[in-house]
Amino acid sequence: MEIQRVDNITHQEFLKNFYEPGIPVVFKNASSVWKAKGLFSPEWFKNNYGERILNKEGKTYTMSEVFNLVENSTVENPAPYPLKYNITTDIPELLPLIQPLNLNYALPNWLESQWFKKGYWGSATELFIGGPGGKFPYLHLDYYHLNAWITQLYGEKQFTVFPRGQEDLLYPKADDPWRSEVNIFEPDYDKFPKYKDATPIHFTVGPGETLFIPFGTWHSAYSLTTTISVAFDQLNEKNYKPFLKDVWNFKRRQGIVKALTMHSYAWLGCKIGNSLK
Repeated sequence: MEIQRVDNITHQEFLKNFYEPGIPVVFKNASSVWKAKGLFSPEWFKNNYGERILNKEGKTYTMSEVFNLVENSTVENPAPYPLKYNITTDIPELLPLIQPLNLNYALPNWLESQWFKKGYWGSATELFIGGPGGKFPYLHLDYYHLNAWITQLYGEKQFTVFPRGQEDLLYPKADDPWRSEVNIFEPDYDKFPKYKDATPIHFTVGPGETLFIPFGTWHSAYSLTTTISVAFDQLNEKNYKPFLKDVWNFKRRQGIVKALTMHSYAWLGCKIGNSLK
């Protein structure tokens, strides 16, 4: 199986062929609606936001230092990954450059409503920066059953996704079933023998391309070069029921009052979003 790459399809074609059946797809030119396309680069960020601060694993970096790290990253000695900023709170000046955020395909998206703007559900719009050899530390499902949209604006990144229905082969962690115990980059087949039957799909996403990852899709990423990408999530009538279930399960760990409060807030947000479609 290969990941399809599409160009200038209609929103209805996307819904029918990819969104409804839950199939990942790469859009070749969806980001052409963004001013950020062709603009974002290490030098551009260093020149404009070089002193912007990022805290990572107990260390503080300026953005210039972040790009120095990733530009000197190697497979043998990779820079920390992911190095990411919440665009809404950390670099809000970028927001006009990535409008419409939905790329005219991620519609409807209830997370764009004012009710969800605070980003309680991992719904923040994020800037990801990586260097050669940088990889997401584990195979995972996105929390809250949100759809993920990842637009590569500089450099190339290799993604790995697994068709739905292979959970039993991927060894989800007992205490965190959204993460796999398998290191897919160096799998231990003696410890995880069923993984031999899994069918990972590897593909590269390059500058200007956008990857849609439907909820419930196991995936990971690996930077082949210095990379800059923008990611956001999507919630609507298709995934709001498992979203609400996740909200309850996650917040219940913080106490029943917290769970009831946040679940009620999320439920009302979904009701508002549903009324606007």
